[in-house]
Amino acid sequence: MDPDARFLRFDHDAWGRLRESTPLTLDEADLVRLRGINERVSLEEVRQIYLPLSRLLNLYVAATQQLYRATDTFLGHHQAKVPYVIGIAGSVAVGKSTTARLLQALLSRWPSHPKVDLVTTDGFLYPNRELEARGLMHRKGFPESYDVAHLVRFLEAVKSGQDEVKAPIYSHRVYDIVEDRELTVRQPDIVIVEGLNVLQVPEKLNPASQRVFVSDFFDFSIFVDAAPRVIEQWYVERFLTLRETVFTDADSYFHRYSHLSESEARTMAGEIWSSINGPNLESNIQPTRERAHLILEKGDDHVVQSVRLRRL
Repeated sequence: MDPDARFLRFDHDAWGRLRESTPLTLDEADLVRLRGINERVSLEEVRQIYLPLSRLLNLYVAATQQLYRATDTFLGHHQAKVPYVIGIAGSVAVGKSTTARLLQALLSRWPSHPKVDLVTTDGFLYPNRELEARGLMHRKGFPESYDVAHLVRFLEAVKSGQDEVKAPIYSHRVYDIVEDRELTVRQPDIVIVEGLNVLQVPEKLNPASQRVFVSDFFDFSIFVDAAPRVIEQWYVERFLTLRETVFTDADSYFHRYSHLSESEARTMAGEIWSSINGPNLESNIQPTRERAHLILEKGDDHVVQSVRLRRL
């Protein structure tokens, strides 16, 4: 079956019209705070792309909550509050973190679900000492570098309606898990889970292995997409920006790169892409795209050119 046959495709303008009368609740100051490094998303794109998406998700959340109420009626008692879980996947440097933050801000402004939590799967990477012990530091970001069992247990607890669930926190500055800090999730209306490999299912399953996957807990999933050559360009541009900002911090794990010339930095970024991020995208991330409920397709200018929505 043609994968495209499972999706409805909308160009930028057609998708934008689906926002109908939904008001824009963000301003330029909000956008500056939410935008990632080198991201060029504008208020007009928020209005045309992310506002319709927030409207769709609001409708889906309301329908799912109605299903839970129907189940409560059938069982004759009130179940624990169960949050709606949204997964966001995509490559390094494609803009999935900005997408996650924008949706968190927009969805939290809908009257029916004011509490929206955002969890990144970076927190479920093994600590550097564990990666070093396993010989996986050069594979950081690949599926085997994550404590998937821990992430699954976290999502199980969230979906079971537990009062309080804790998640580890990752620092990009020190490039490691922060051992003395945790993120606490307290029965939100919506949880957004953002990460590279959140839609992945192992190609070969060991009969003795766990059969529950991260994506099993998603009510809705989004894949942020662009051509690999374009994402590589964005990665290099971001690396150059970081070299002049975050990397200048003496405590930054990548401080050594701040002393590179622009030419040297471009070469280094290209080598990192070719040896780590590119292969991970090709082998592990891109193949999960068609599993998403919705795909945001970006052009060379970072702007979403089209949207694909999976047919129900």
